[in-house]
Formats: sequence, C-alpha cells, structure tokens
Amino acid sequence: MARAVGVSETTIRKGIAELDMEPLPDGRVRRPGGGRKAAADKNPDLLPALMALVEPDERGDPMSPLRWTTKSLRNLAGELTRQGHEVSATTVGKLLRKSGFSLQSNVKTLEGKQHPDRDAQFQYINSQVKKYQAVGEPVISVDTKKKELVGQFHQAGREWRPQGDPIDVEDHSLFARPGREQVIPYGIYDIAANTGWLNVGVDHDTSAFAVASVRRWWENRGRIDYPSATRLLITADSGGSNSPRYRLWKSELSALAEETGLAITVCHFPPGTSKWNKVEHRLFSHITMNWRGRPLTSHEVVIKTIRSTRTRGGLRVEAELDTREYPTGISISKEYADSLPIEPHETRGAWNYTVLPHKSDHASAPRVNRPQGLNLEAVEMLSDPRLTGMNPEDLTDLIACLAPLQEARDEQRRYERRGGKRRRTRGAGAISVITPAVRVLATVLYLREVIPMQLLGELLAVEIQPLRRAINETHRILTDH
Repeated sequence: MARAVGVSETTIRKGIAELDMEPLPDGRVRRPGGGRKAAADKNPDLLPALMALVEPDERGDPMSPLRWTTKSLRNLAGELTRQGHEVSATTVGKLLRKSGFSLQSNVKTLEGKQHPDRDAQFQYINSQVKKYQAVGEPVISVDTKKKELVGQFHQAGREWRPQGDPIDVEDHSLFARPGREQVIPYGIYDIAANTGWLNVGVDHDTSAFAVASVRRWWENRGRIDYPSATRLLITADSGGSNSPRYRLWKSELSALAEETGLAITVCHFPPGTSKWNKVEHRLFSHITMNWRGRPLTSHEVVIKTIRSTRTRGGLRVEAELDTREYPTGISISKEYADSLPIEPHETRGAWNYTVLPHKSDHASAPRVNRPQGLNLEAVEMLSDPRLTGMNPEDLTDLIACLAPLQEARDEQRRYERRGGKRRRTRGAGAISVITPAVRVLATVLYLREVIPMQLLGELLAVEIQPLRRAINETHRILTDH
C-alpha cells in the first residue's frame, strides 16, 4: 500500500490510528494542539518587546526606537524583526488585540489650567439665563464660526452621489491665493426659541461686525419674536471679536443699546471654555453636518445651505449675506470707553456687565473733552474735490438726492424705537450736529479710504459712535439705490 500511494509506512500507520480515534469536533480539521506553534509561544521575549514599543512612556523608555514615529502594524513588525523577533504585521495585530489594545484617536479632555472662578461663572450665567427666560426676555448665544473659502474647495465629509462621479475640487486649498473669496459666518442662537441666525460677512471679523450681526438679528427676528422686550442677555466667549477686552465691542454695543432702547447684558464664558457655548453644539455643528462633502461654490450656495439646516429637535436657521466693509485698526480711547453707560455687575464685573441705552445718574466717569459742536472749517476743508473725487456741483446734487431717503430712514428707525407714532411735533427734539450734508461727505471720504473714521471724527469734532452709524446708514442707502 505504501508503494502504491507513494507515502511511508509510518504515515499510513498514523492514518489508521486516527481513523480508529474519536471523531473531531465540528469545524476542526486537526487535533487540539496540532499545527504550528504561535509566535509568542515559540519566542517568549516577543510580547515584552512589543509592549516596550507601544508603551515606551509607561515603561520608562523615552529612547524607544518608535518614540517619534507612527506606530503602525508594519512599523512595529519591522522594528521587532530588526531586534531579532521575526514576525508579520498580522501577528502583531493579533498580539495587540489579545493584550487589550485597539485603534483610538485623541480625546480632547485636557483643558489646561482652569480659572479659579470658572465654575462660579458657569453658575452665574445659568442663573441669569433662567431669570431672563422666566420673564420672557430674549437670551442669545453668539460666536463666529470658522471662516470658509468660497469656490471649488474640499469640504470634509461625504454625501451620496452616483458611483464613480465625485465632485471635483482643487487639490490645494490650504493656502488661498490672494483674491480668493471667503465668508465669515457670525451666529446668533436663540436659546428659548431654538432658532438660529447667521450674518455671513465677506470682509473682516471685527467687533463692529459682531455687533452688526446682533443688530441684524434684532431687526429681522428679535423685535418680532420679543415685541415687549426691554432687556437682552448675550452669552459669549472671552475671545475673538466679542472679547470683553475690546473697547470697540463695548462701544458698538452701546450704540446698539441706544438705537434699540434695550439694556444689553453680556455674560462671558471663562477663557478656554468655548465648547460649552450653546451656539457651538446647537447651531454650528448642525450647519457643518449640512454642508459636509459639498463645496461652497458661491455666496448663494452658502446662504441656501445654512437656511436649509433642520434638526428633529425643531431647529430652524435663517441667514443673510453681509457685504459691508468692516475695517480693522479702529481704536477707541480709554477716556471714551470709560464714559460709556456700562455698569459692571458685582459678580465678576470683567465678565458680566450691562450696557444701558442711555447715561444713568450713577454711571462711571464723565466724558473727557468731548466735542460739543460741528467744526464747520473742517467741513469746508474736507469738501475739497481732491479729497472727495467729485466737483462741488455733483456733491451738492448727491446730498440733495440722498437727504429725503436719509430722513425717511431716520423716521422709520425712530418709529421702531418708539413702538408707535411720535408723541411730540416734528423738530421738537434734539438736533443732531451730523447734518445730511455731513453724512454724505463723511461717507464719501470714508468709502474712498481717504481718511480713517477715527481721524474723521476728530476733524469734524463729532463723536465716533453717531458718525459711524451715519456712515453705515448712508452706505446702505447708496447700496440699495
């Protein structure tokens, strides 16, 4: 038989013996213990050597060969082989899983040194929110979302498309070339109503832009949803364009309070705790999910994608494009900032303060050297055609054309602030030193970038807040017409 099948007699005897044995359990082709020995069994030093590579810090080995390289299975197998433990990447994976290892990413849990008043500030914010909501006053959470490039640029994530037909995008979008457009979404999240509003800017993320975003939310949603509101609570980060350290932020808030008649209270989150701001995980996260894997090819795509954001919890989002300019480098003097009607709270006044709509009797330091009237000589000097780029006749015609539009807009704003018709005859109130002619002149000079706004206010001897408001309103009229 051995000669007939071409095997040894010993092999045949083993085969006969196996046939006489009990049948093997289902699923097995050899006896228990058969086959090659495992690499770790043949080489008892293999597992300790592997552990020394994957846990160099815990085992006190800062000089591990793979200390500063990626610990992939192939790298681990290669280093073990170099050390004399010949092993495959597959075996390394089995040993790691058997030892309780798995693939894991970093977890953002280390927050650095905590501010000593951190927990107390969270409790204070929570108490303020409850007080405002109990009486039906608006509470909003604000912040700037990450800037996004406009065009055929990669967006993280995937979406369903026909197989083999992905959207083509540029292969290098990390360093945008000069002239490429970007958008700056500033979000306002209404905590009680579970609604979002995004003002999508195209210029700079400044404090003026931040407050302008709150202003647009109030004009379009806030005053409609809260017609009887007398106060507004804003929760914000301690950094970015709405930082409590920025005088321009508080100056613009003061102008907004004056326009709306609202007492605006701001409570800032402690440094390093921005992830707890509700606008982050109740608004921004859903917008990011909505445009995942989809290039933001135009401003229209950005706005429509934001507006289409919905959640099963009832979130609804509105968005508007803001094409206005928000120049950087605007400075507010300490004297002027100290004169603003801002009342710090007794509890951590640097983070919690209320901006009043008017000067209170017990407000902080009086204004220092504030101008009392218009500098007519400066008006004449600034009207020079070399500065305005217009001859005197064209400038006069422009002033005459815009004057009725300015008056109509002013009257509409006063009507909204009063909440109804005027209660005294026209012209009985205070007269602004910024006349329609000065508004147009200042706007022309500012838009031509001839003179910075701060210097313009000093030359005209007018306060920077009403001047900025006048320029912005006149600019809107020019844009609309």
